[in-house]
Amino acid sequence: MQEKIQIISDGSCDLPEALVKARDVKVVPFYVSFDGENYLKEAEELNVREFYQKMVDNPTVFPKTSMPSVDDYYKVFEPLAKEGISMICICITTKFSGSMQSANTAKDMLLEQYPNAKITVIDATINTVLQGLYVLEACRLRDLGWEYDRMVARLLEIRESGRIFFTIASIDYLKHGGRIGKLAGLAGSALKIKPLITLKSGEIFNSGLARNREKSLAKVVEMLKAYLDETNAKIGEYSFAIGYGYDYDEACHFKEMLKDLVRERLGINEIEIYQIGATIGVHTGPHPIGVGIIKRADVE
Repeated sequence: MQEKIQIISDGSCDLPEALVKARDVKVVPFYVSFDGENYLKEAEELNVREFYQKMVDNPTVFPKTSMPSVDDYYKVFEPLAKEGISMICICITTKFSGSMQSANTAKDMLLEQYPNAKITVIDATINTVLQGLYVLEACRLRDLGWEYDRMVARLLEIRESGRIFFTIASIDYLKHGGRIGKLAGLAGSALKIKPLITLKSGEIFNSGLARNREKSLAKVVEMLKAYLDETNAKIGEYSFAIGYGYDYDEACHFKEMLKDLVRERLGINEIEIYQIGATIGVHTGPHPIGVGIIKRADVE
């Protein structure tokens, strides 16, 4: 009899609700606040579109997020342990949030009460749409009937291949949220130029500047092409998606810019477009746009 395995993620995975249900993923949401006092569950109590509209309408207000609590995770883990269902929980990079710490504490509590429970908590080392792709790769292996330990080992193998190449309207939100890190030398806000950023291994890196939005989008395409060249990417080897914040029409325009490269180099004819959620949106502002790419888990 095939082992039952439940895939769990925190709200940073930014997968659409319909897809979460279709692929049987349990999501533990983050909390969002615009006043620093009242926090709402992302997606459940504050939808993503409303979140971005508040940012656009109030450009001097910088929202905050709060990670899921230990109790939030325990309430998801405990019913599964009761039913004897094995769990793989994928959390946002620990360099951005303590979400994984909450999950691990909940796991330790769970094992005290259910010592035979099988649960693995994975640091995705990535976030947002790319974390979503990683979660979907876990679902892919589960649905193909992979054995639990083999699944975990393969997920850890492909993790390092994950990249996000993106641009934002300004670095003001990164500054305010304390995520400036290796981008500290950028003067994009003062010069009205657009930063280009790479996320890998849980950290963000300066990948250059562009003079306007259209040029920054073109450079993201160039960054993707350079990565495909560097890794000698083969058709069918990678999962890929566009992530955007407020402007869906811009995401569709960006898709047109990418479609030939993605079809020719990755063999993907229909590019998925996912909205970046509040967990990352508080740090990027309302206008992030870019791509996520990671190796497919079933292609060894």
